[in-house]
Amino acid sequence: MSQTTNQTASRREFLKDTGRIAAATSLAAAAGASRVHAAQDSTIQVALIGCGGRGTGAAQNALSVKNGPIKLVALADVFENRLKASYGALSQRFPDQFDVPEERQFLGFDGYKKAIDCLKPGDVAIFATPPAFRWVHFSYAIDKGVNVFMEKPVTVDGPTTKRMLELAAKSVEKNLKCGVGLMVRHCKGRQELFNRIQDGEIGDLTALRAYRMSGRSAAVGLPPEGMSHLMYQIQRFHSFIWASGGVYSDYYIHQIDECSWMKNAWPVEAAALGGRHYREGYVDQNLDTYSVEYTYPDGAKLFYYGRNITGCHNEFASYAHGTKGCAIISTRSHHPGRVRTFSGQKFEEANRLWGPPEEPSPYQLEWDDLVAAIREDKPYNEVERGAIASLVTSMGRMAAHTGRIITYDEMLNCEHEMAPMVDRFTADSEAPLLVNANGIYPIPQPGIITNREYA
Repeated sequence: MSQTTNQTASRREFLKDTGRIAAATSLAAAAGASRVHAAQDSTIQVALIGCGGRGTGAAQNALSVKNGPIKLVALADVFENRLKASYGALSQRFPDQFDVPEERQFLGFDGYKKAIDCLKPGDVAIFATPPAFRWVHFSYAIDKGVNVFMEKPVTVDGPTTKRMLELAAKSVEKNLKCGVGLMVRHCKGRQELFNRIQDGEIGDLTALRAYRMSGRSAAVGLPPEGMSHLMYQIQRFHSFIWASGGVYSDYYIHQIDECSWMKNAWPVEAAALGGRHYREGYVDQNLDTYSVEYTYPDGAKLFYYGRNITGCHNEFASYAHGTKGCAIISTRSHHPGRVRTFSGQKFEEANRLWGPPEEPSPYQLEWDDLVAAIREDKPYNEVERGAIASLVTSMGRMAAHTGRIITYDEMLNCEHEMAPMVDRFTADSEAPLLVNANGIYPIPQPGIITNREYA
């Protein structure tokens, strides 16, 4: 999932040409690097850890902030081709802000430490690796006094959520500035919508609904010859629950978070349906359809609908319904400028109460806000909220994958950790998920496997 080369479009188009660029760029990783000293005290240095499309897009936004000098000084990944592609794309687009010589390009599971060691306290590390590694990398950044931008989700189970909440408190104590990639909360239009809803413009919220329906995604077979199961599962992390929470956690968290923001509450339980259809030999751990009913403390509901089947109706939107009216929270994907409020329950222009003009991309706004907080030394830490949003999302996923009603407290206190050895991985480590007796990866079986192992 990549990011665009301008501020108003989605990340997903940014790396269309990176393969071509990378092919013309030669680079080799080397171990050992000394900390980089800024040319002037006001320069913020950035290290990118996780060089896929999502991380490269975040680095692009970081280097596009206009309120002072900022440069990229280190890259780290476990896949050389991703590091090369990111190097090629960013060095060509930001030649004056790109300072990543061979000795500051790191491959391997310990590359995050080497990249962070290139920074000084107050600089920024970008974490765009699979979410399973988030707490490991965040712990090291806190110890080094480095600010952080981390992609969402930040956890995939109860134990890592508790760990991240503890780390969040520790980072606040150290006055670190930490952003989480739930960028919609930085939209000025959605901030105004939140205020209008809280002020009663559409009455008391009784129901919210959200949709993310698109074609087949993240479906895989078994590893190609010569590739370990561990490296394959990291490379295709959207397909495996331990690495990402699957498409449910990684894709759906945005709308679950934005709807809960508008409700100004977190759900306390989730009940769900889900199924797999027309698999054609794919052995990923995702379901193809999800229908989840979240319940808030006052009894109001969020109905979430997800589908990953090619050839069906597609929709990517979130809506709110109150006792006096309704609102559009998101439509046209995550793009800004489409929020609206209406009288009654029909989204008709004749009933529109309010709607803002277009505004910049939220992907850029979240970086503008983070860097401004760093330069102005203002409190800024989104990790606690990001961890809770991740937990609530996992609650819905677990409800669908087990066929049980799952409460917030049950999810938080569930003792099963998906990848307890993630901080000790090497290239030779065994994968957290093993193939079964039939030679394929185990899948969720609602009502049959209810012990959370694949939930």
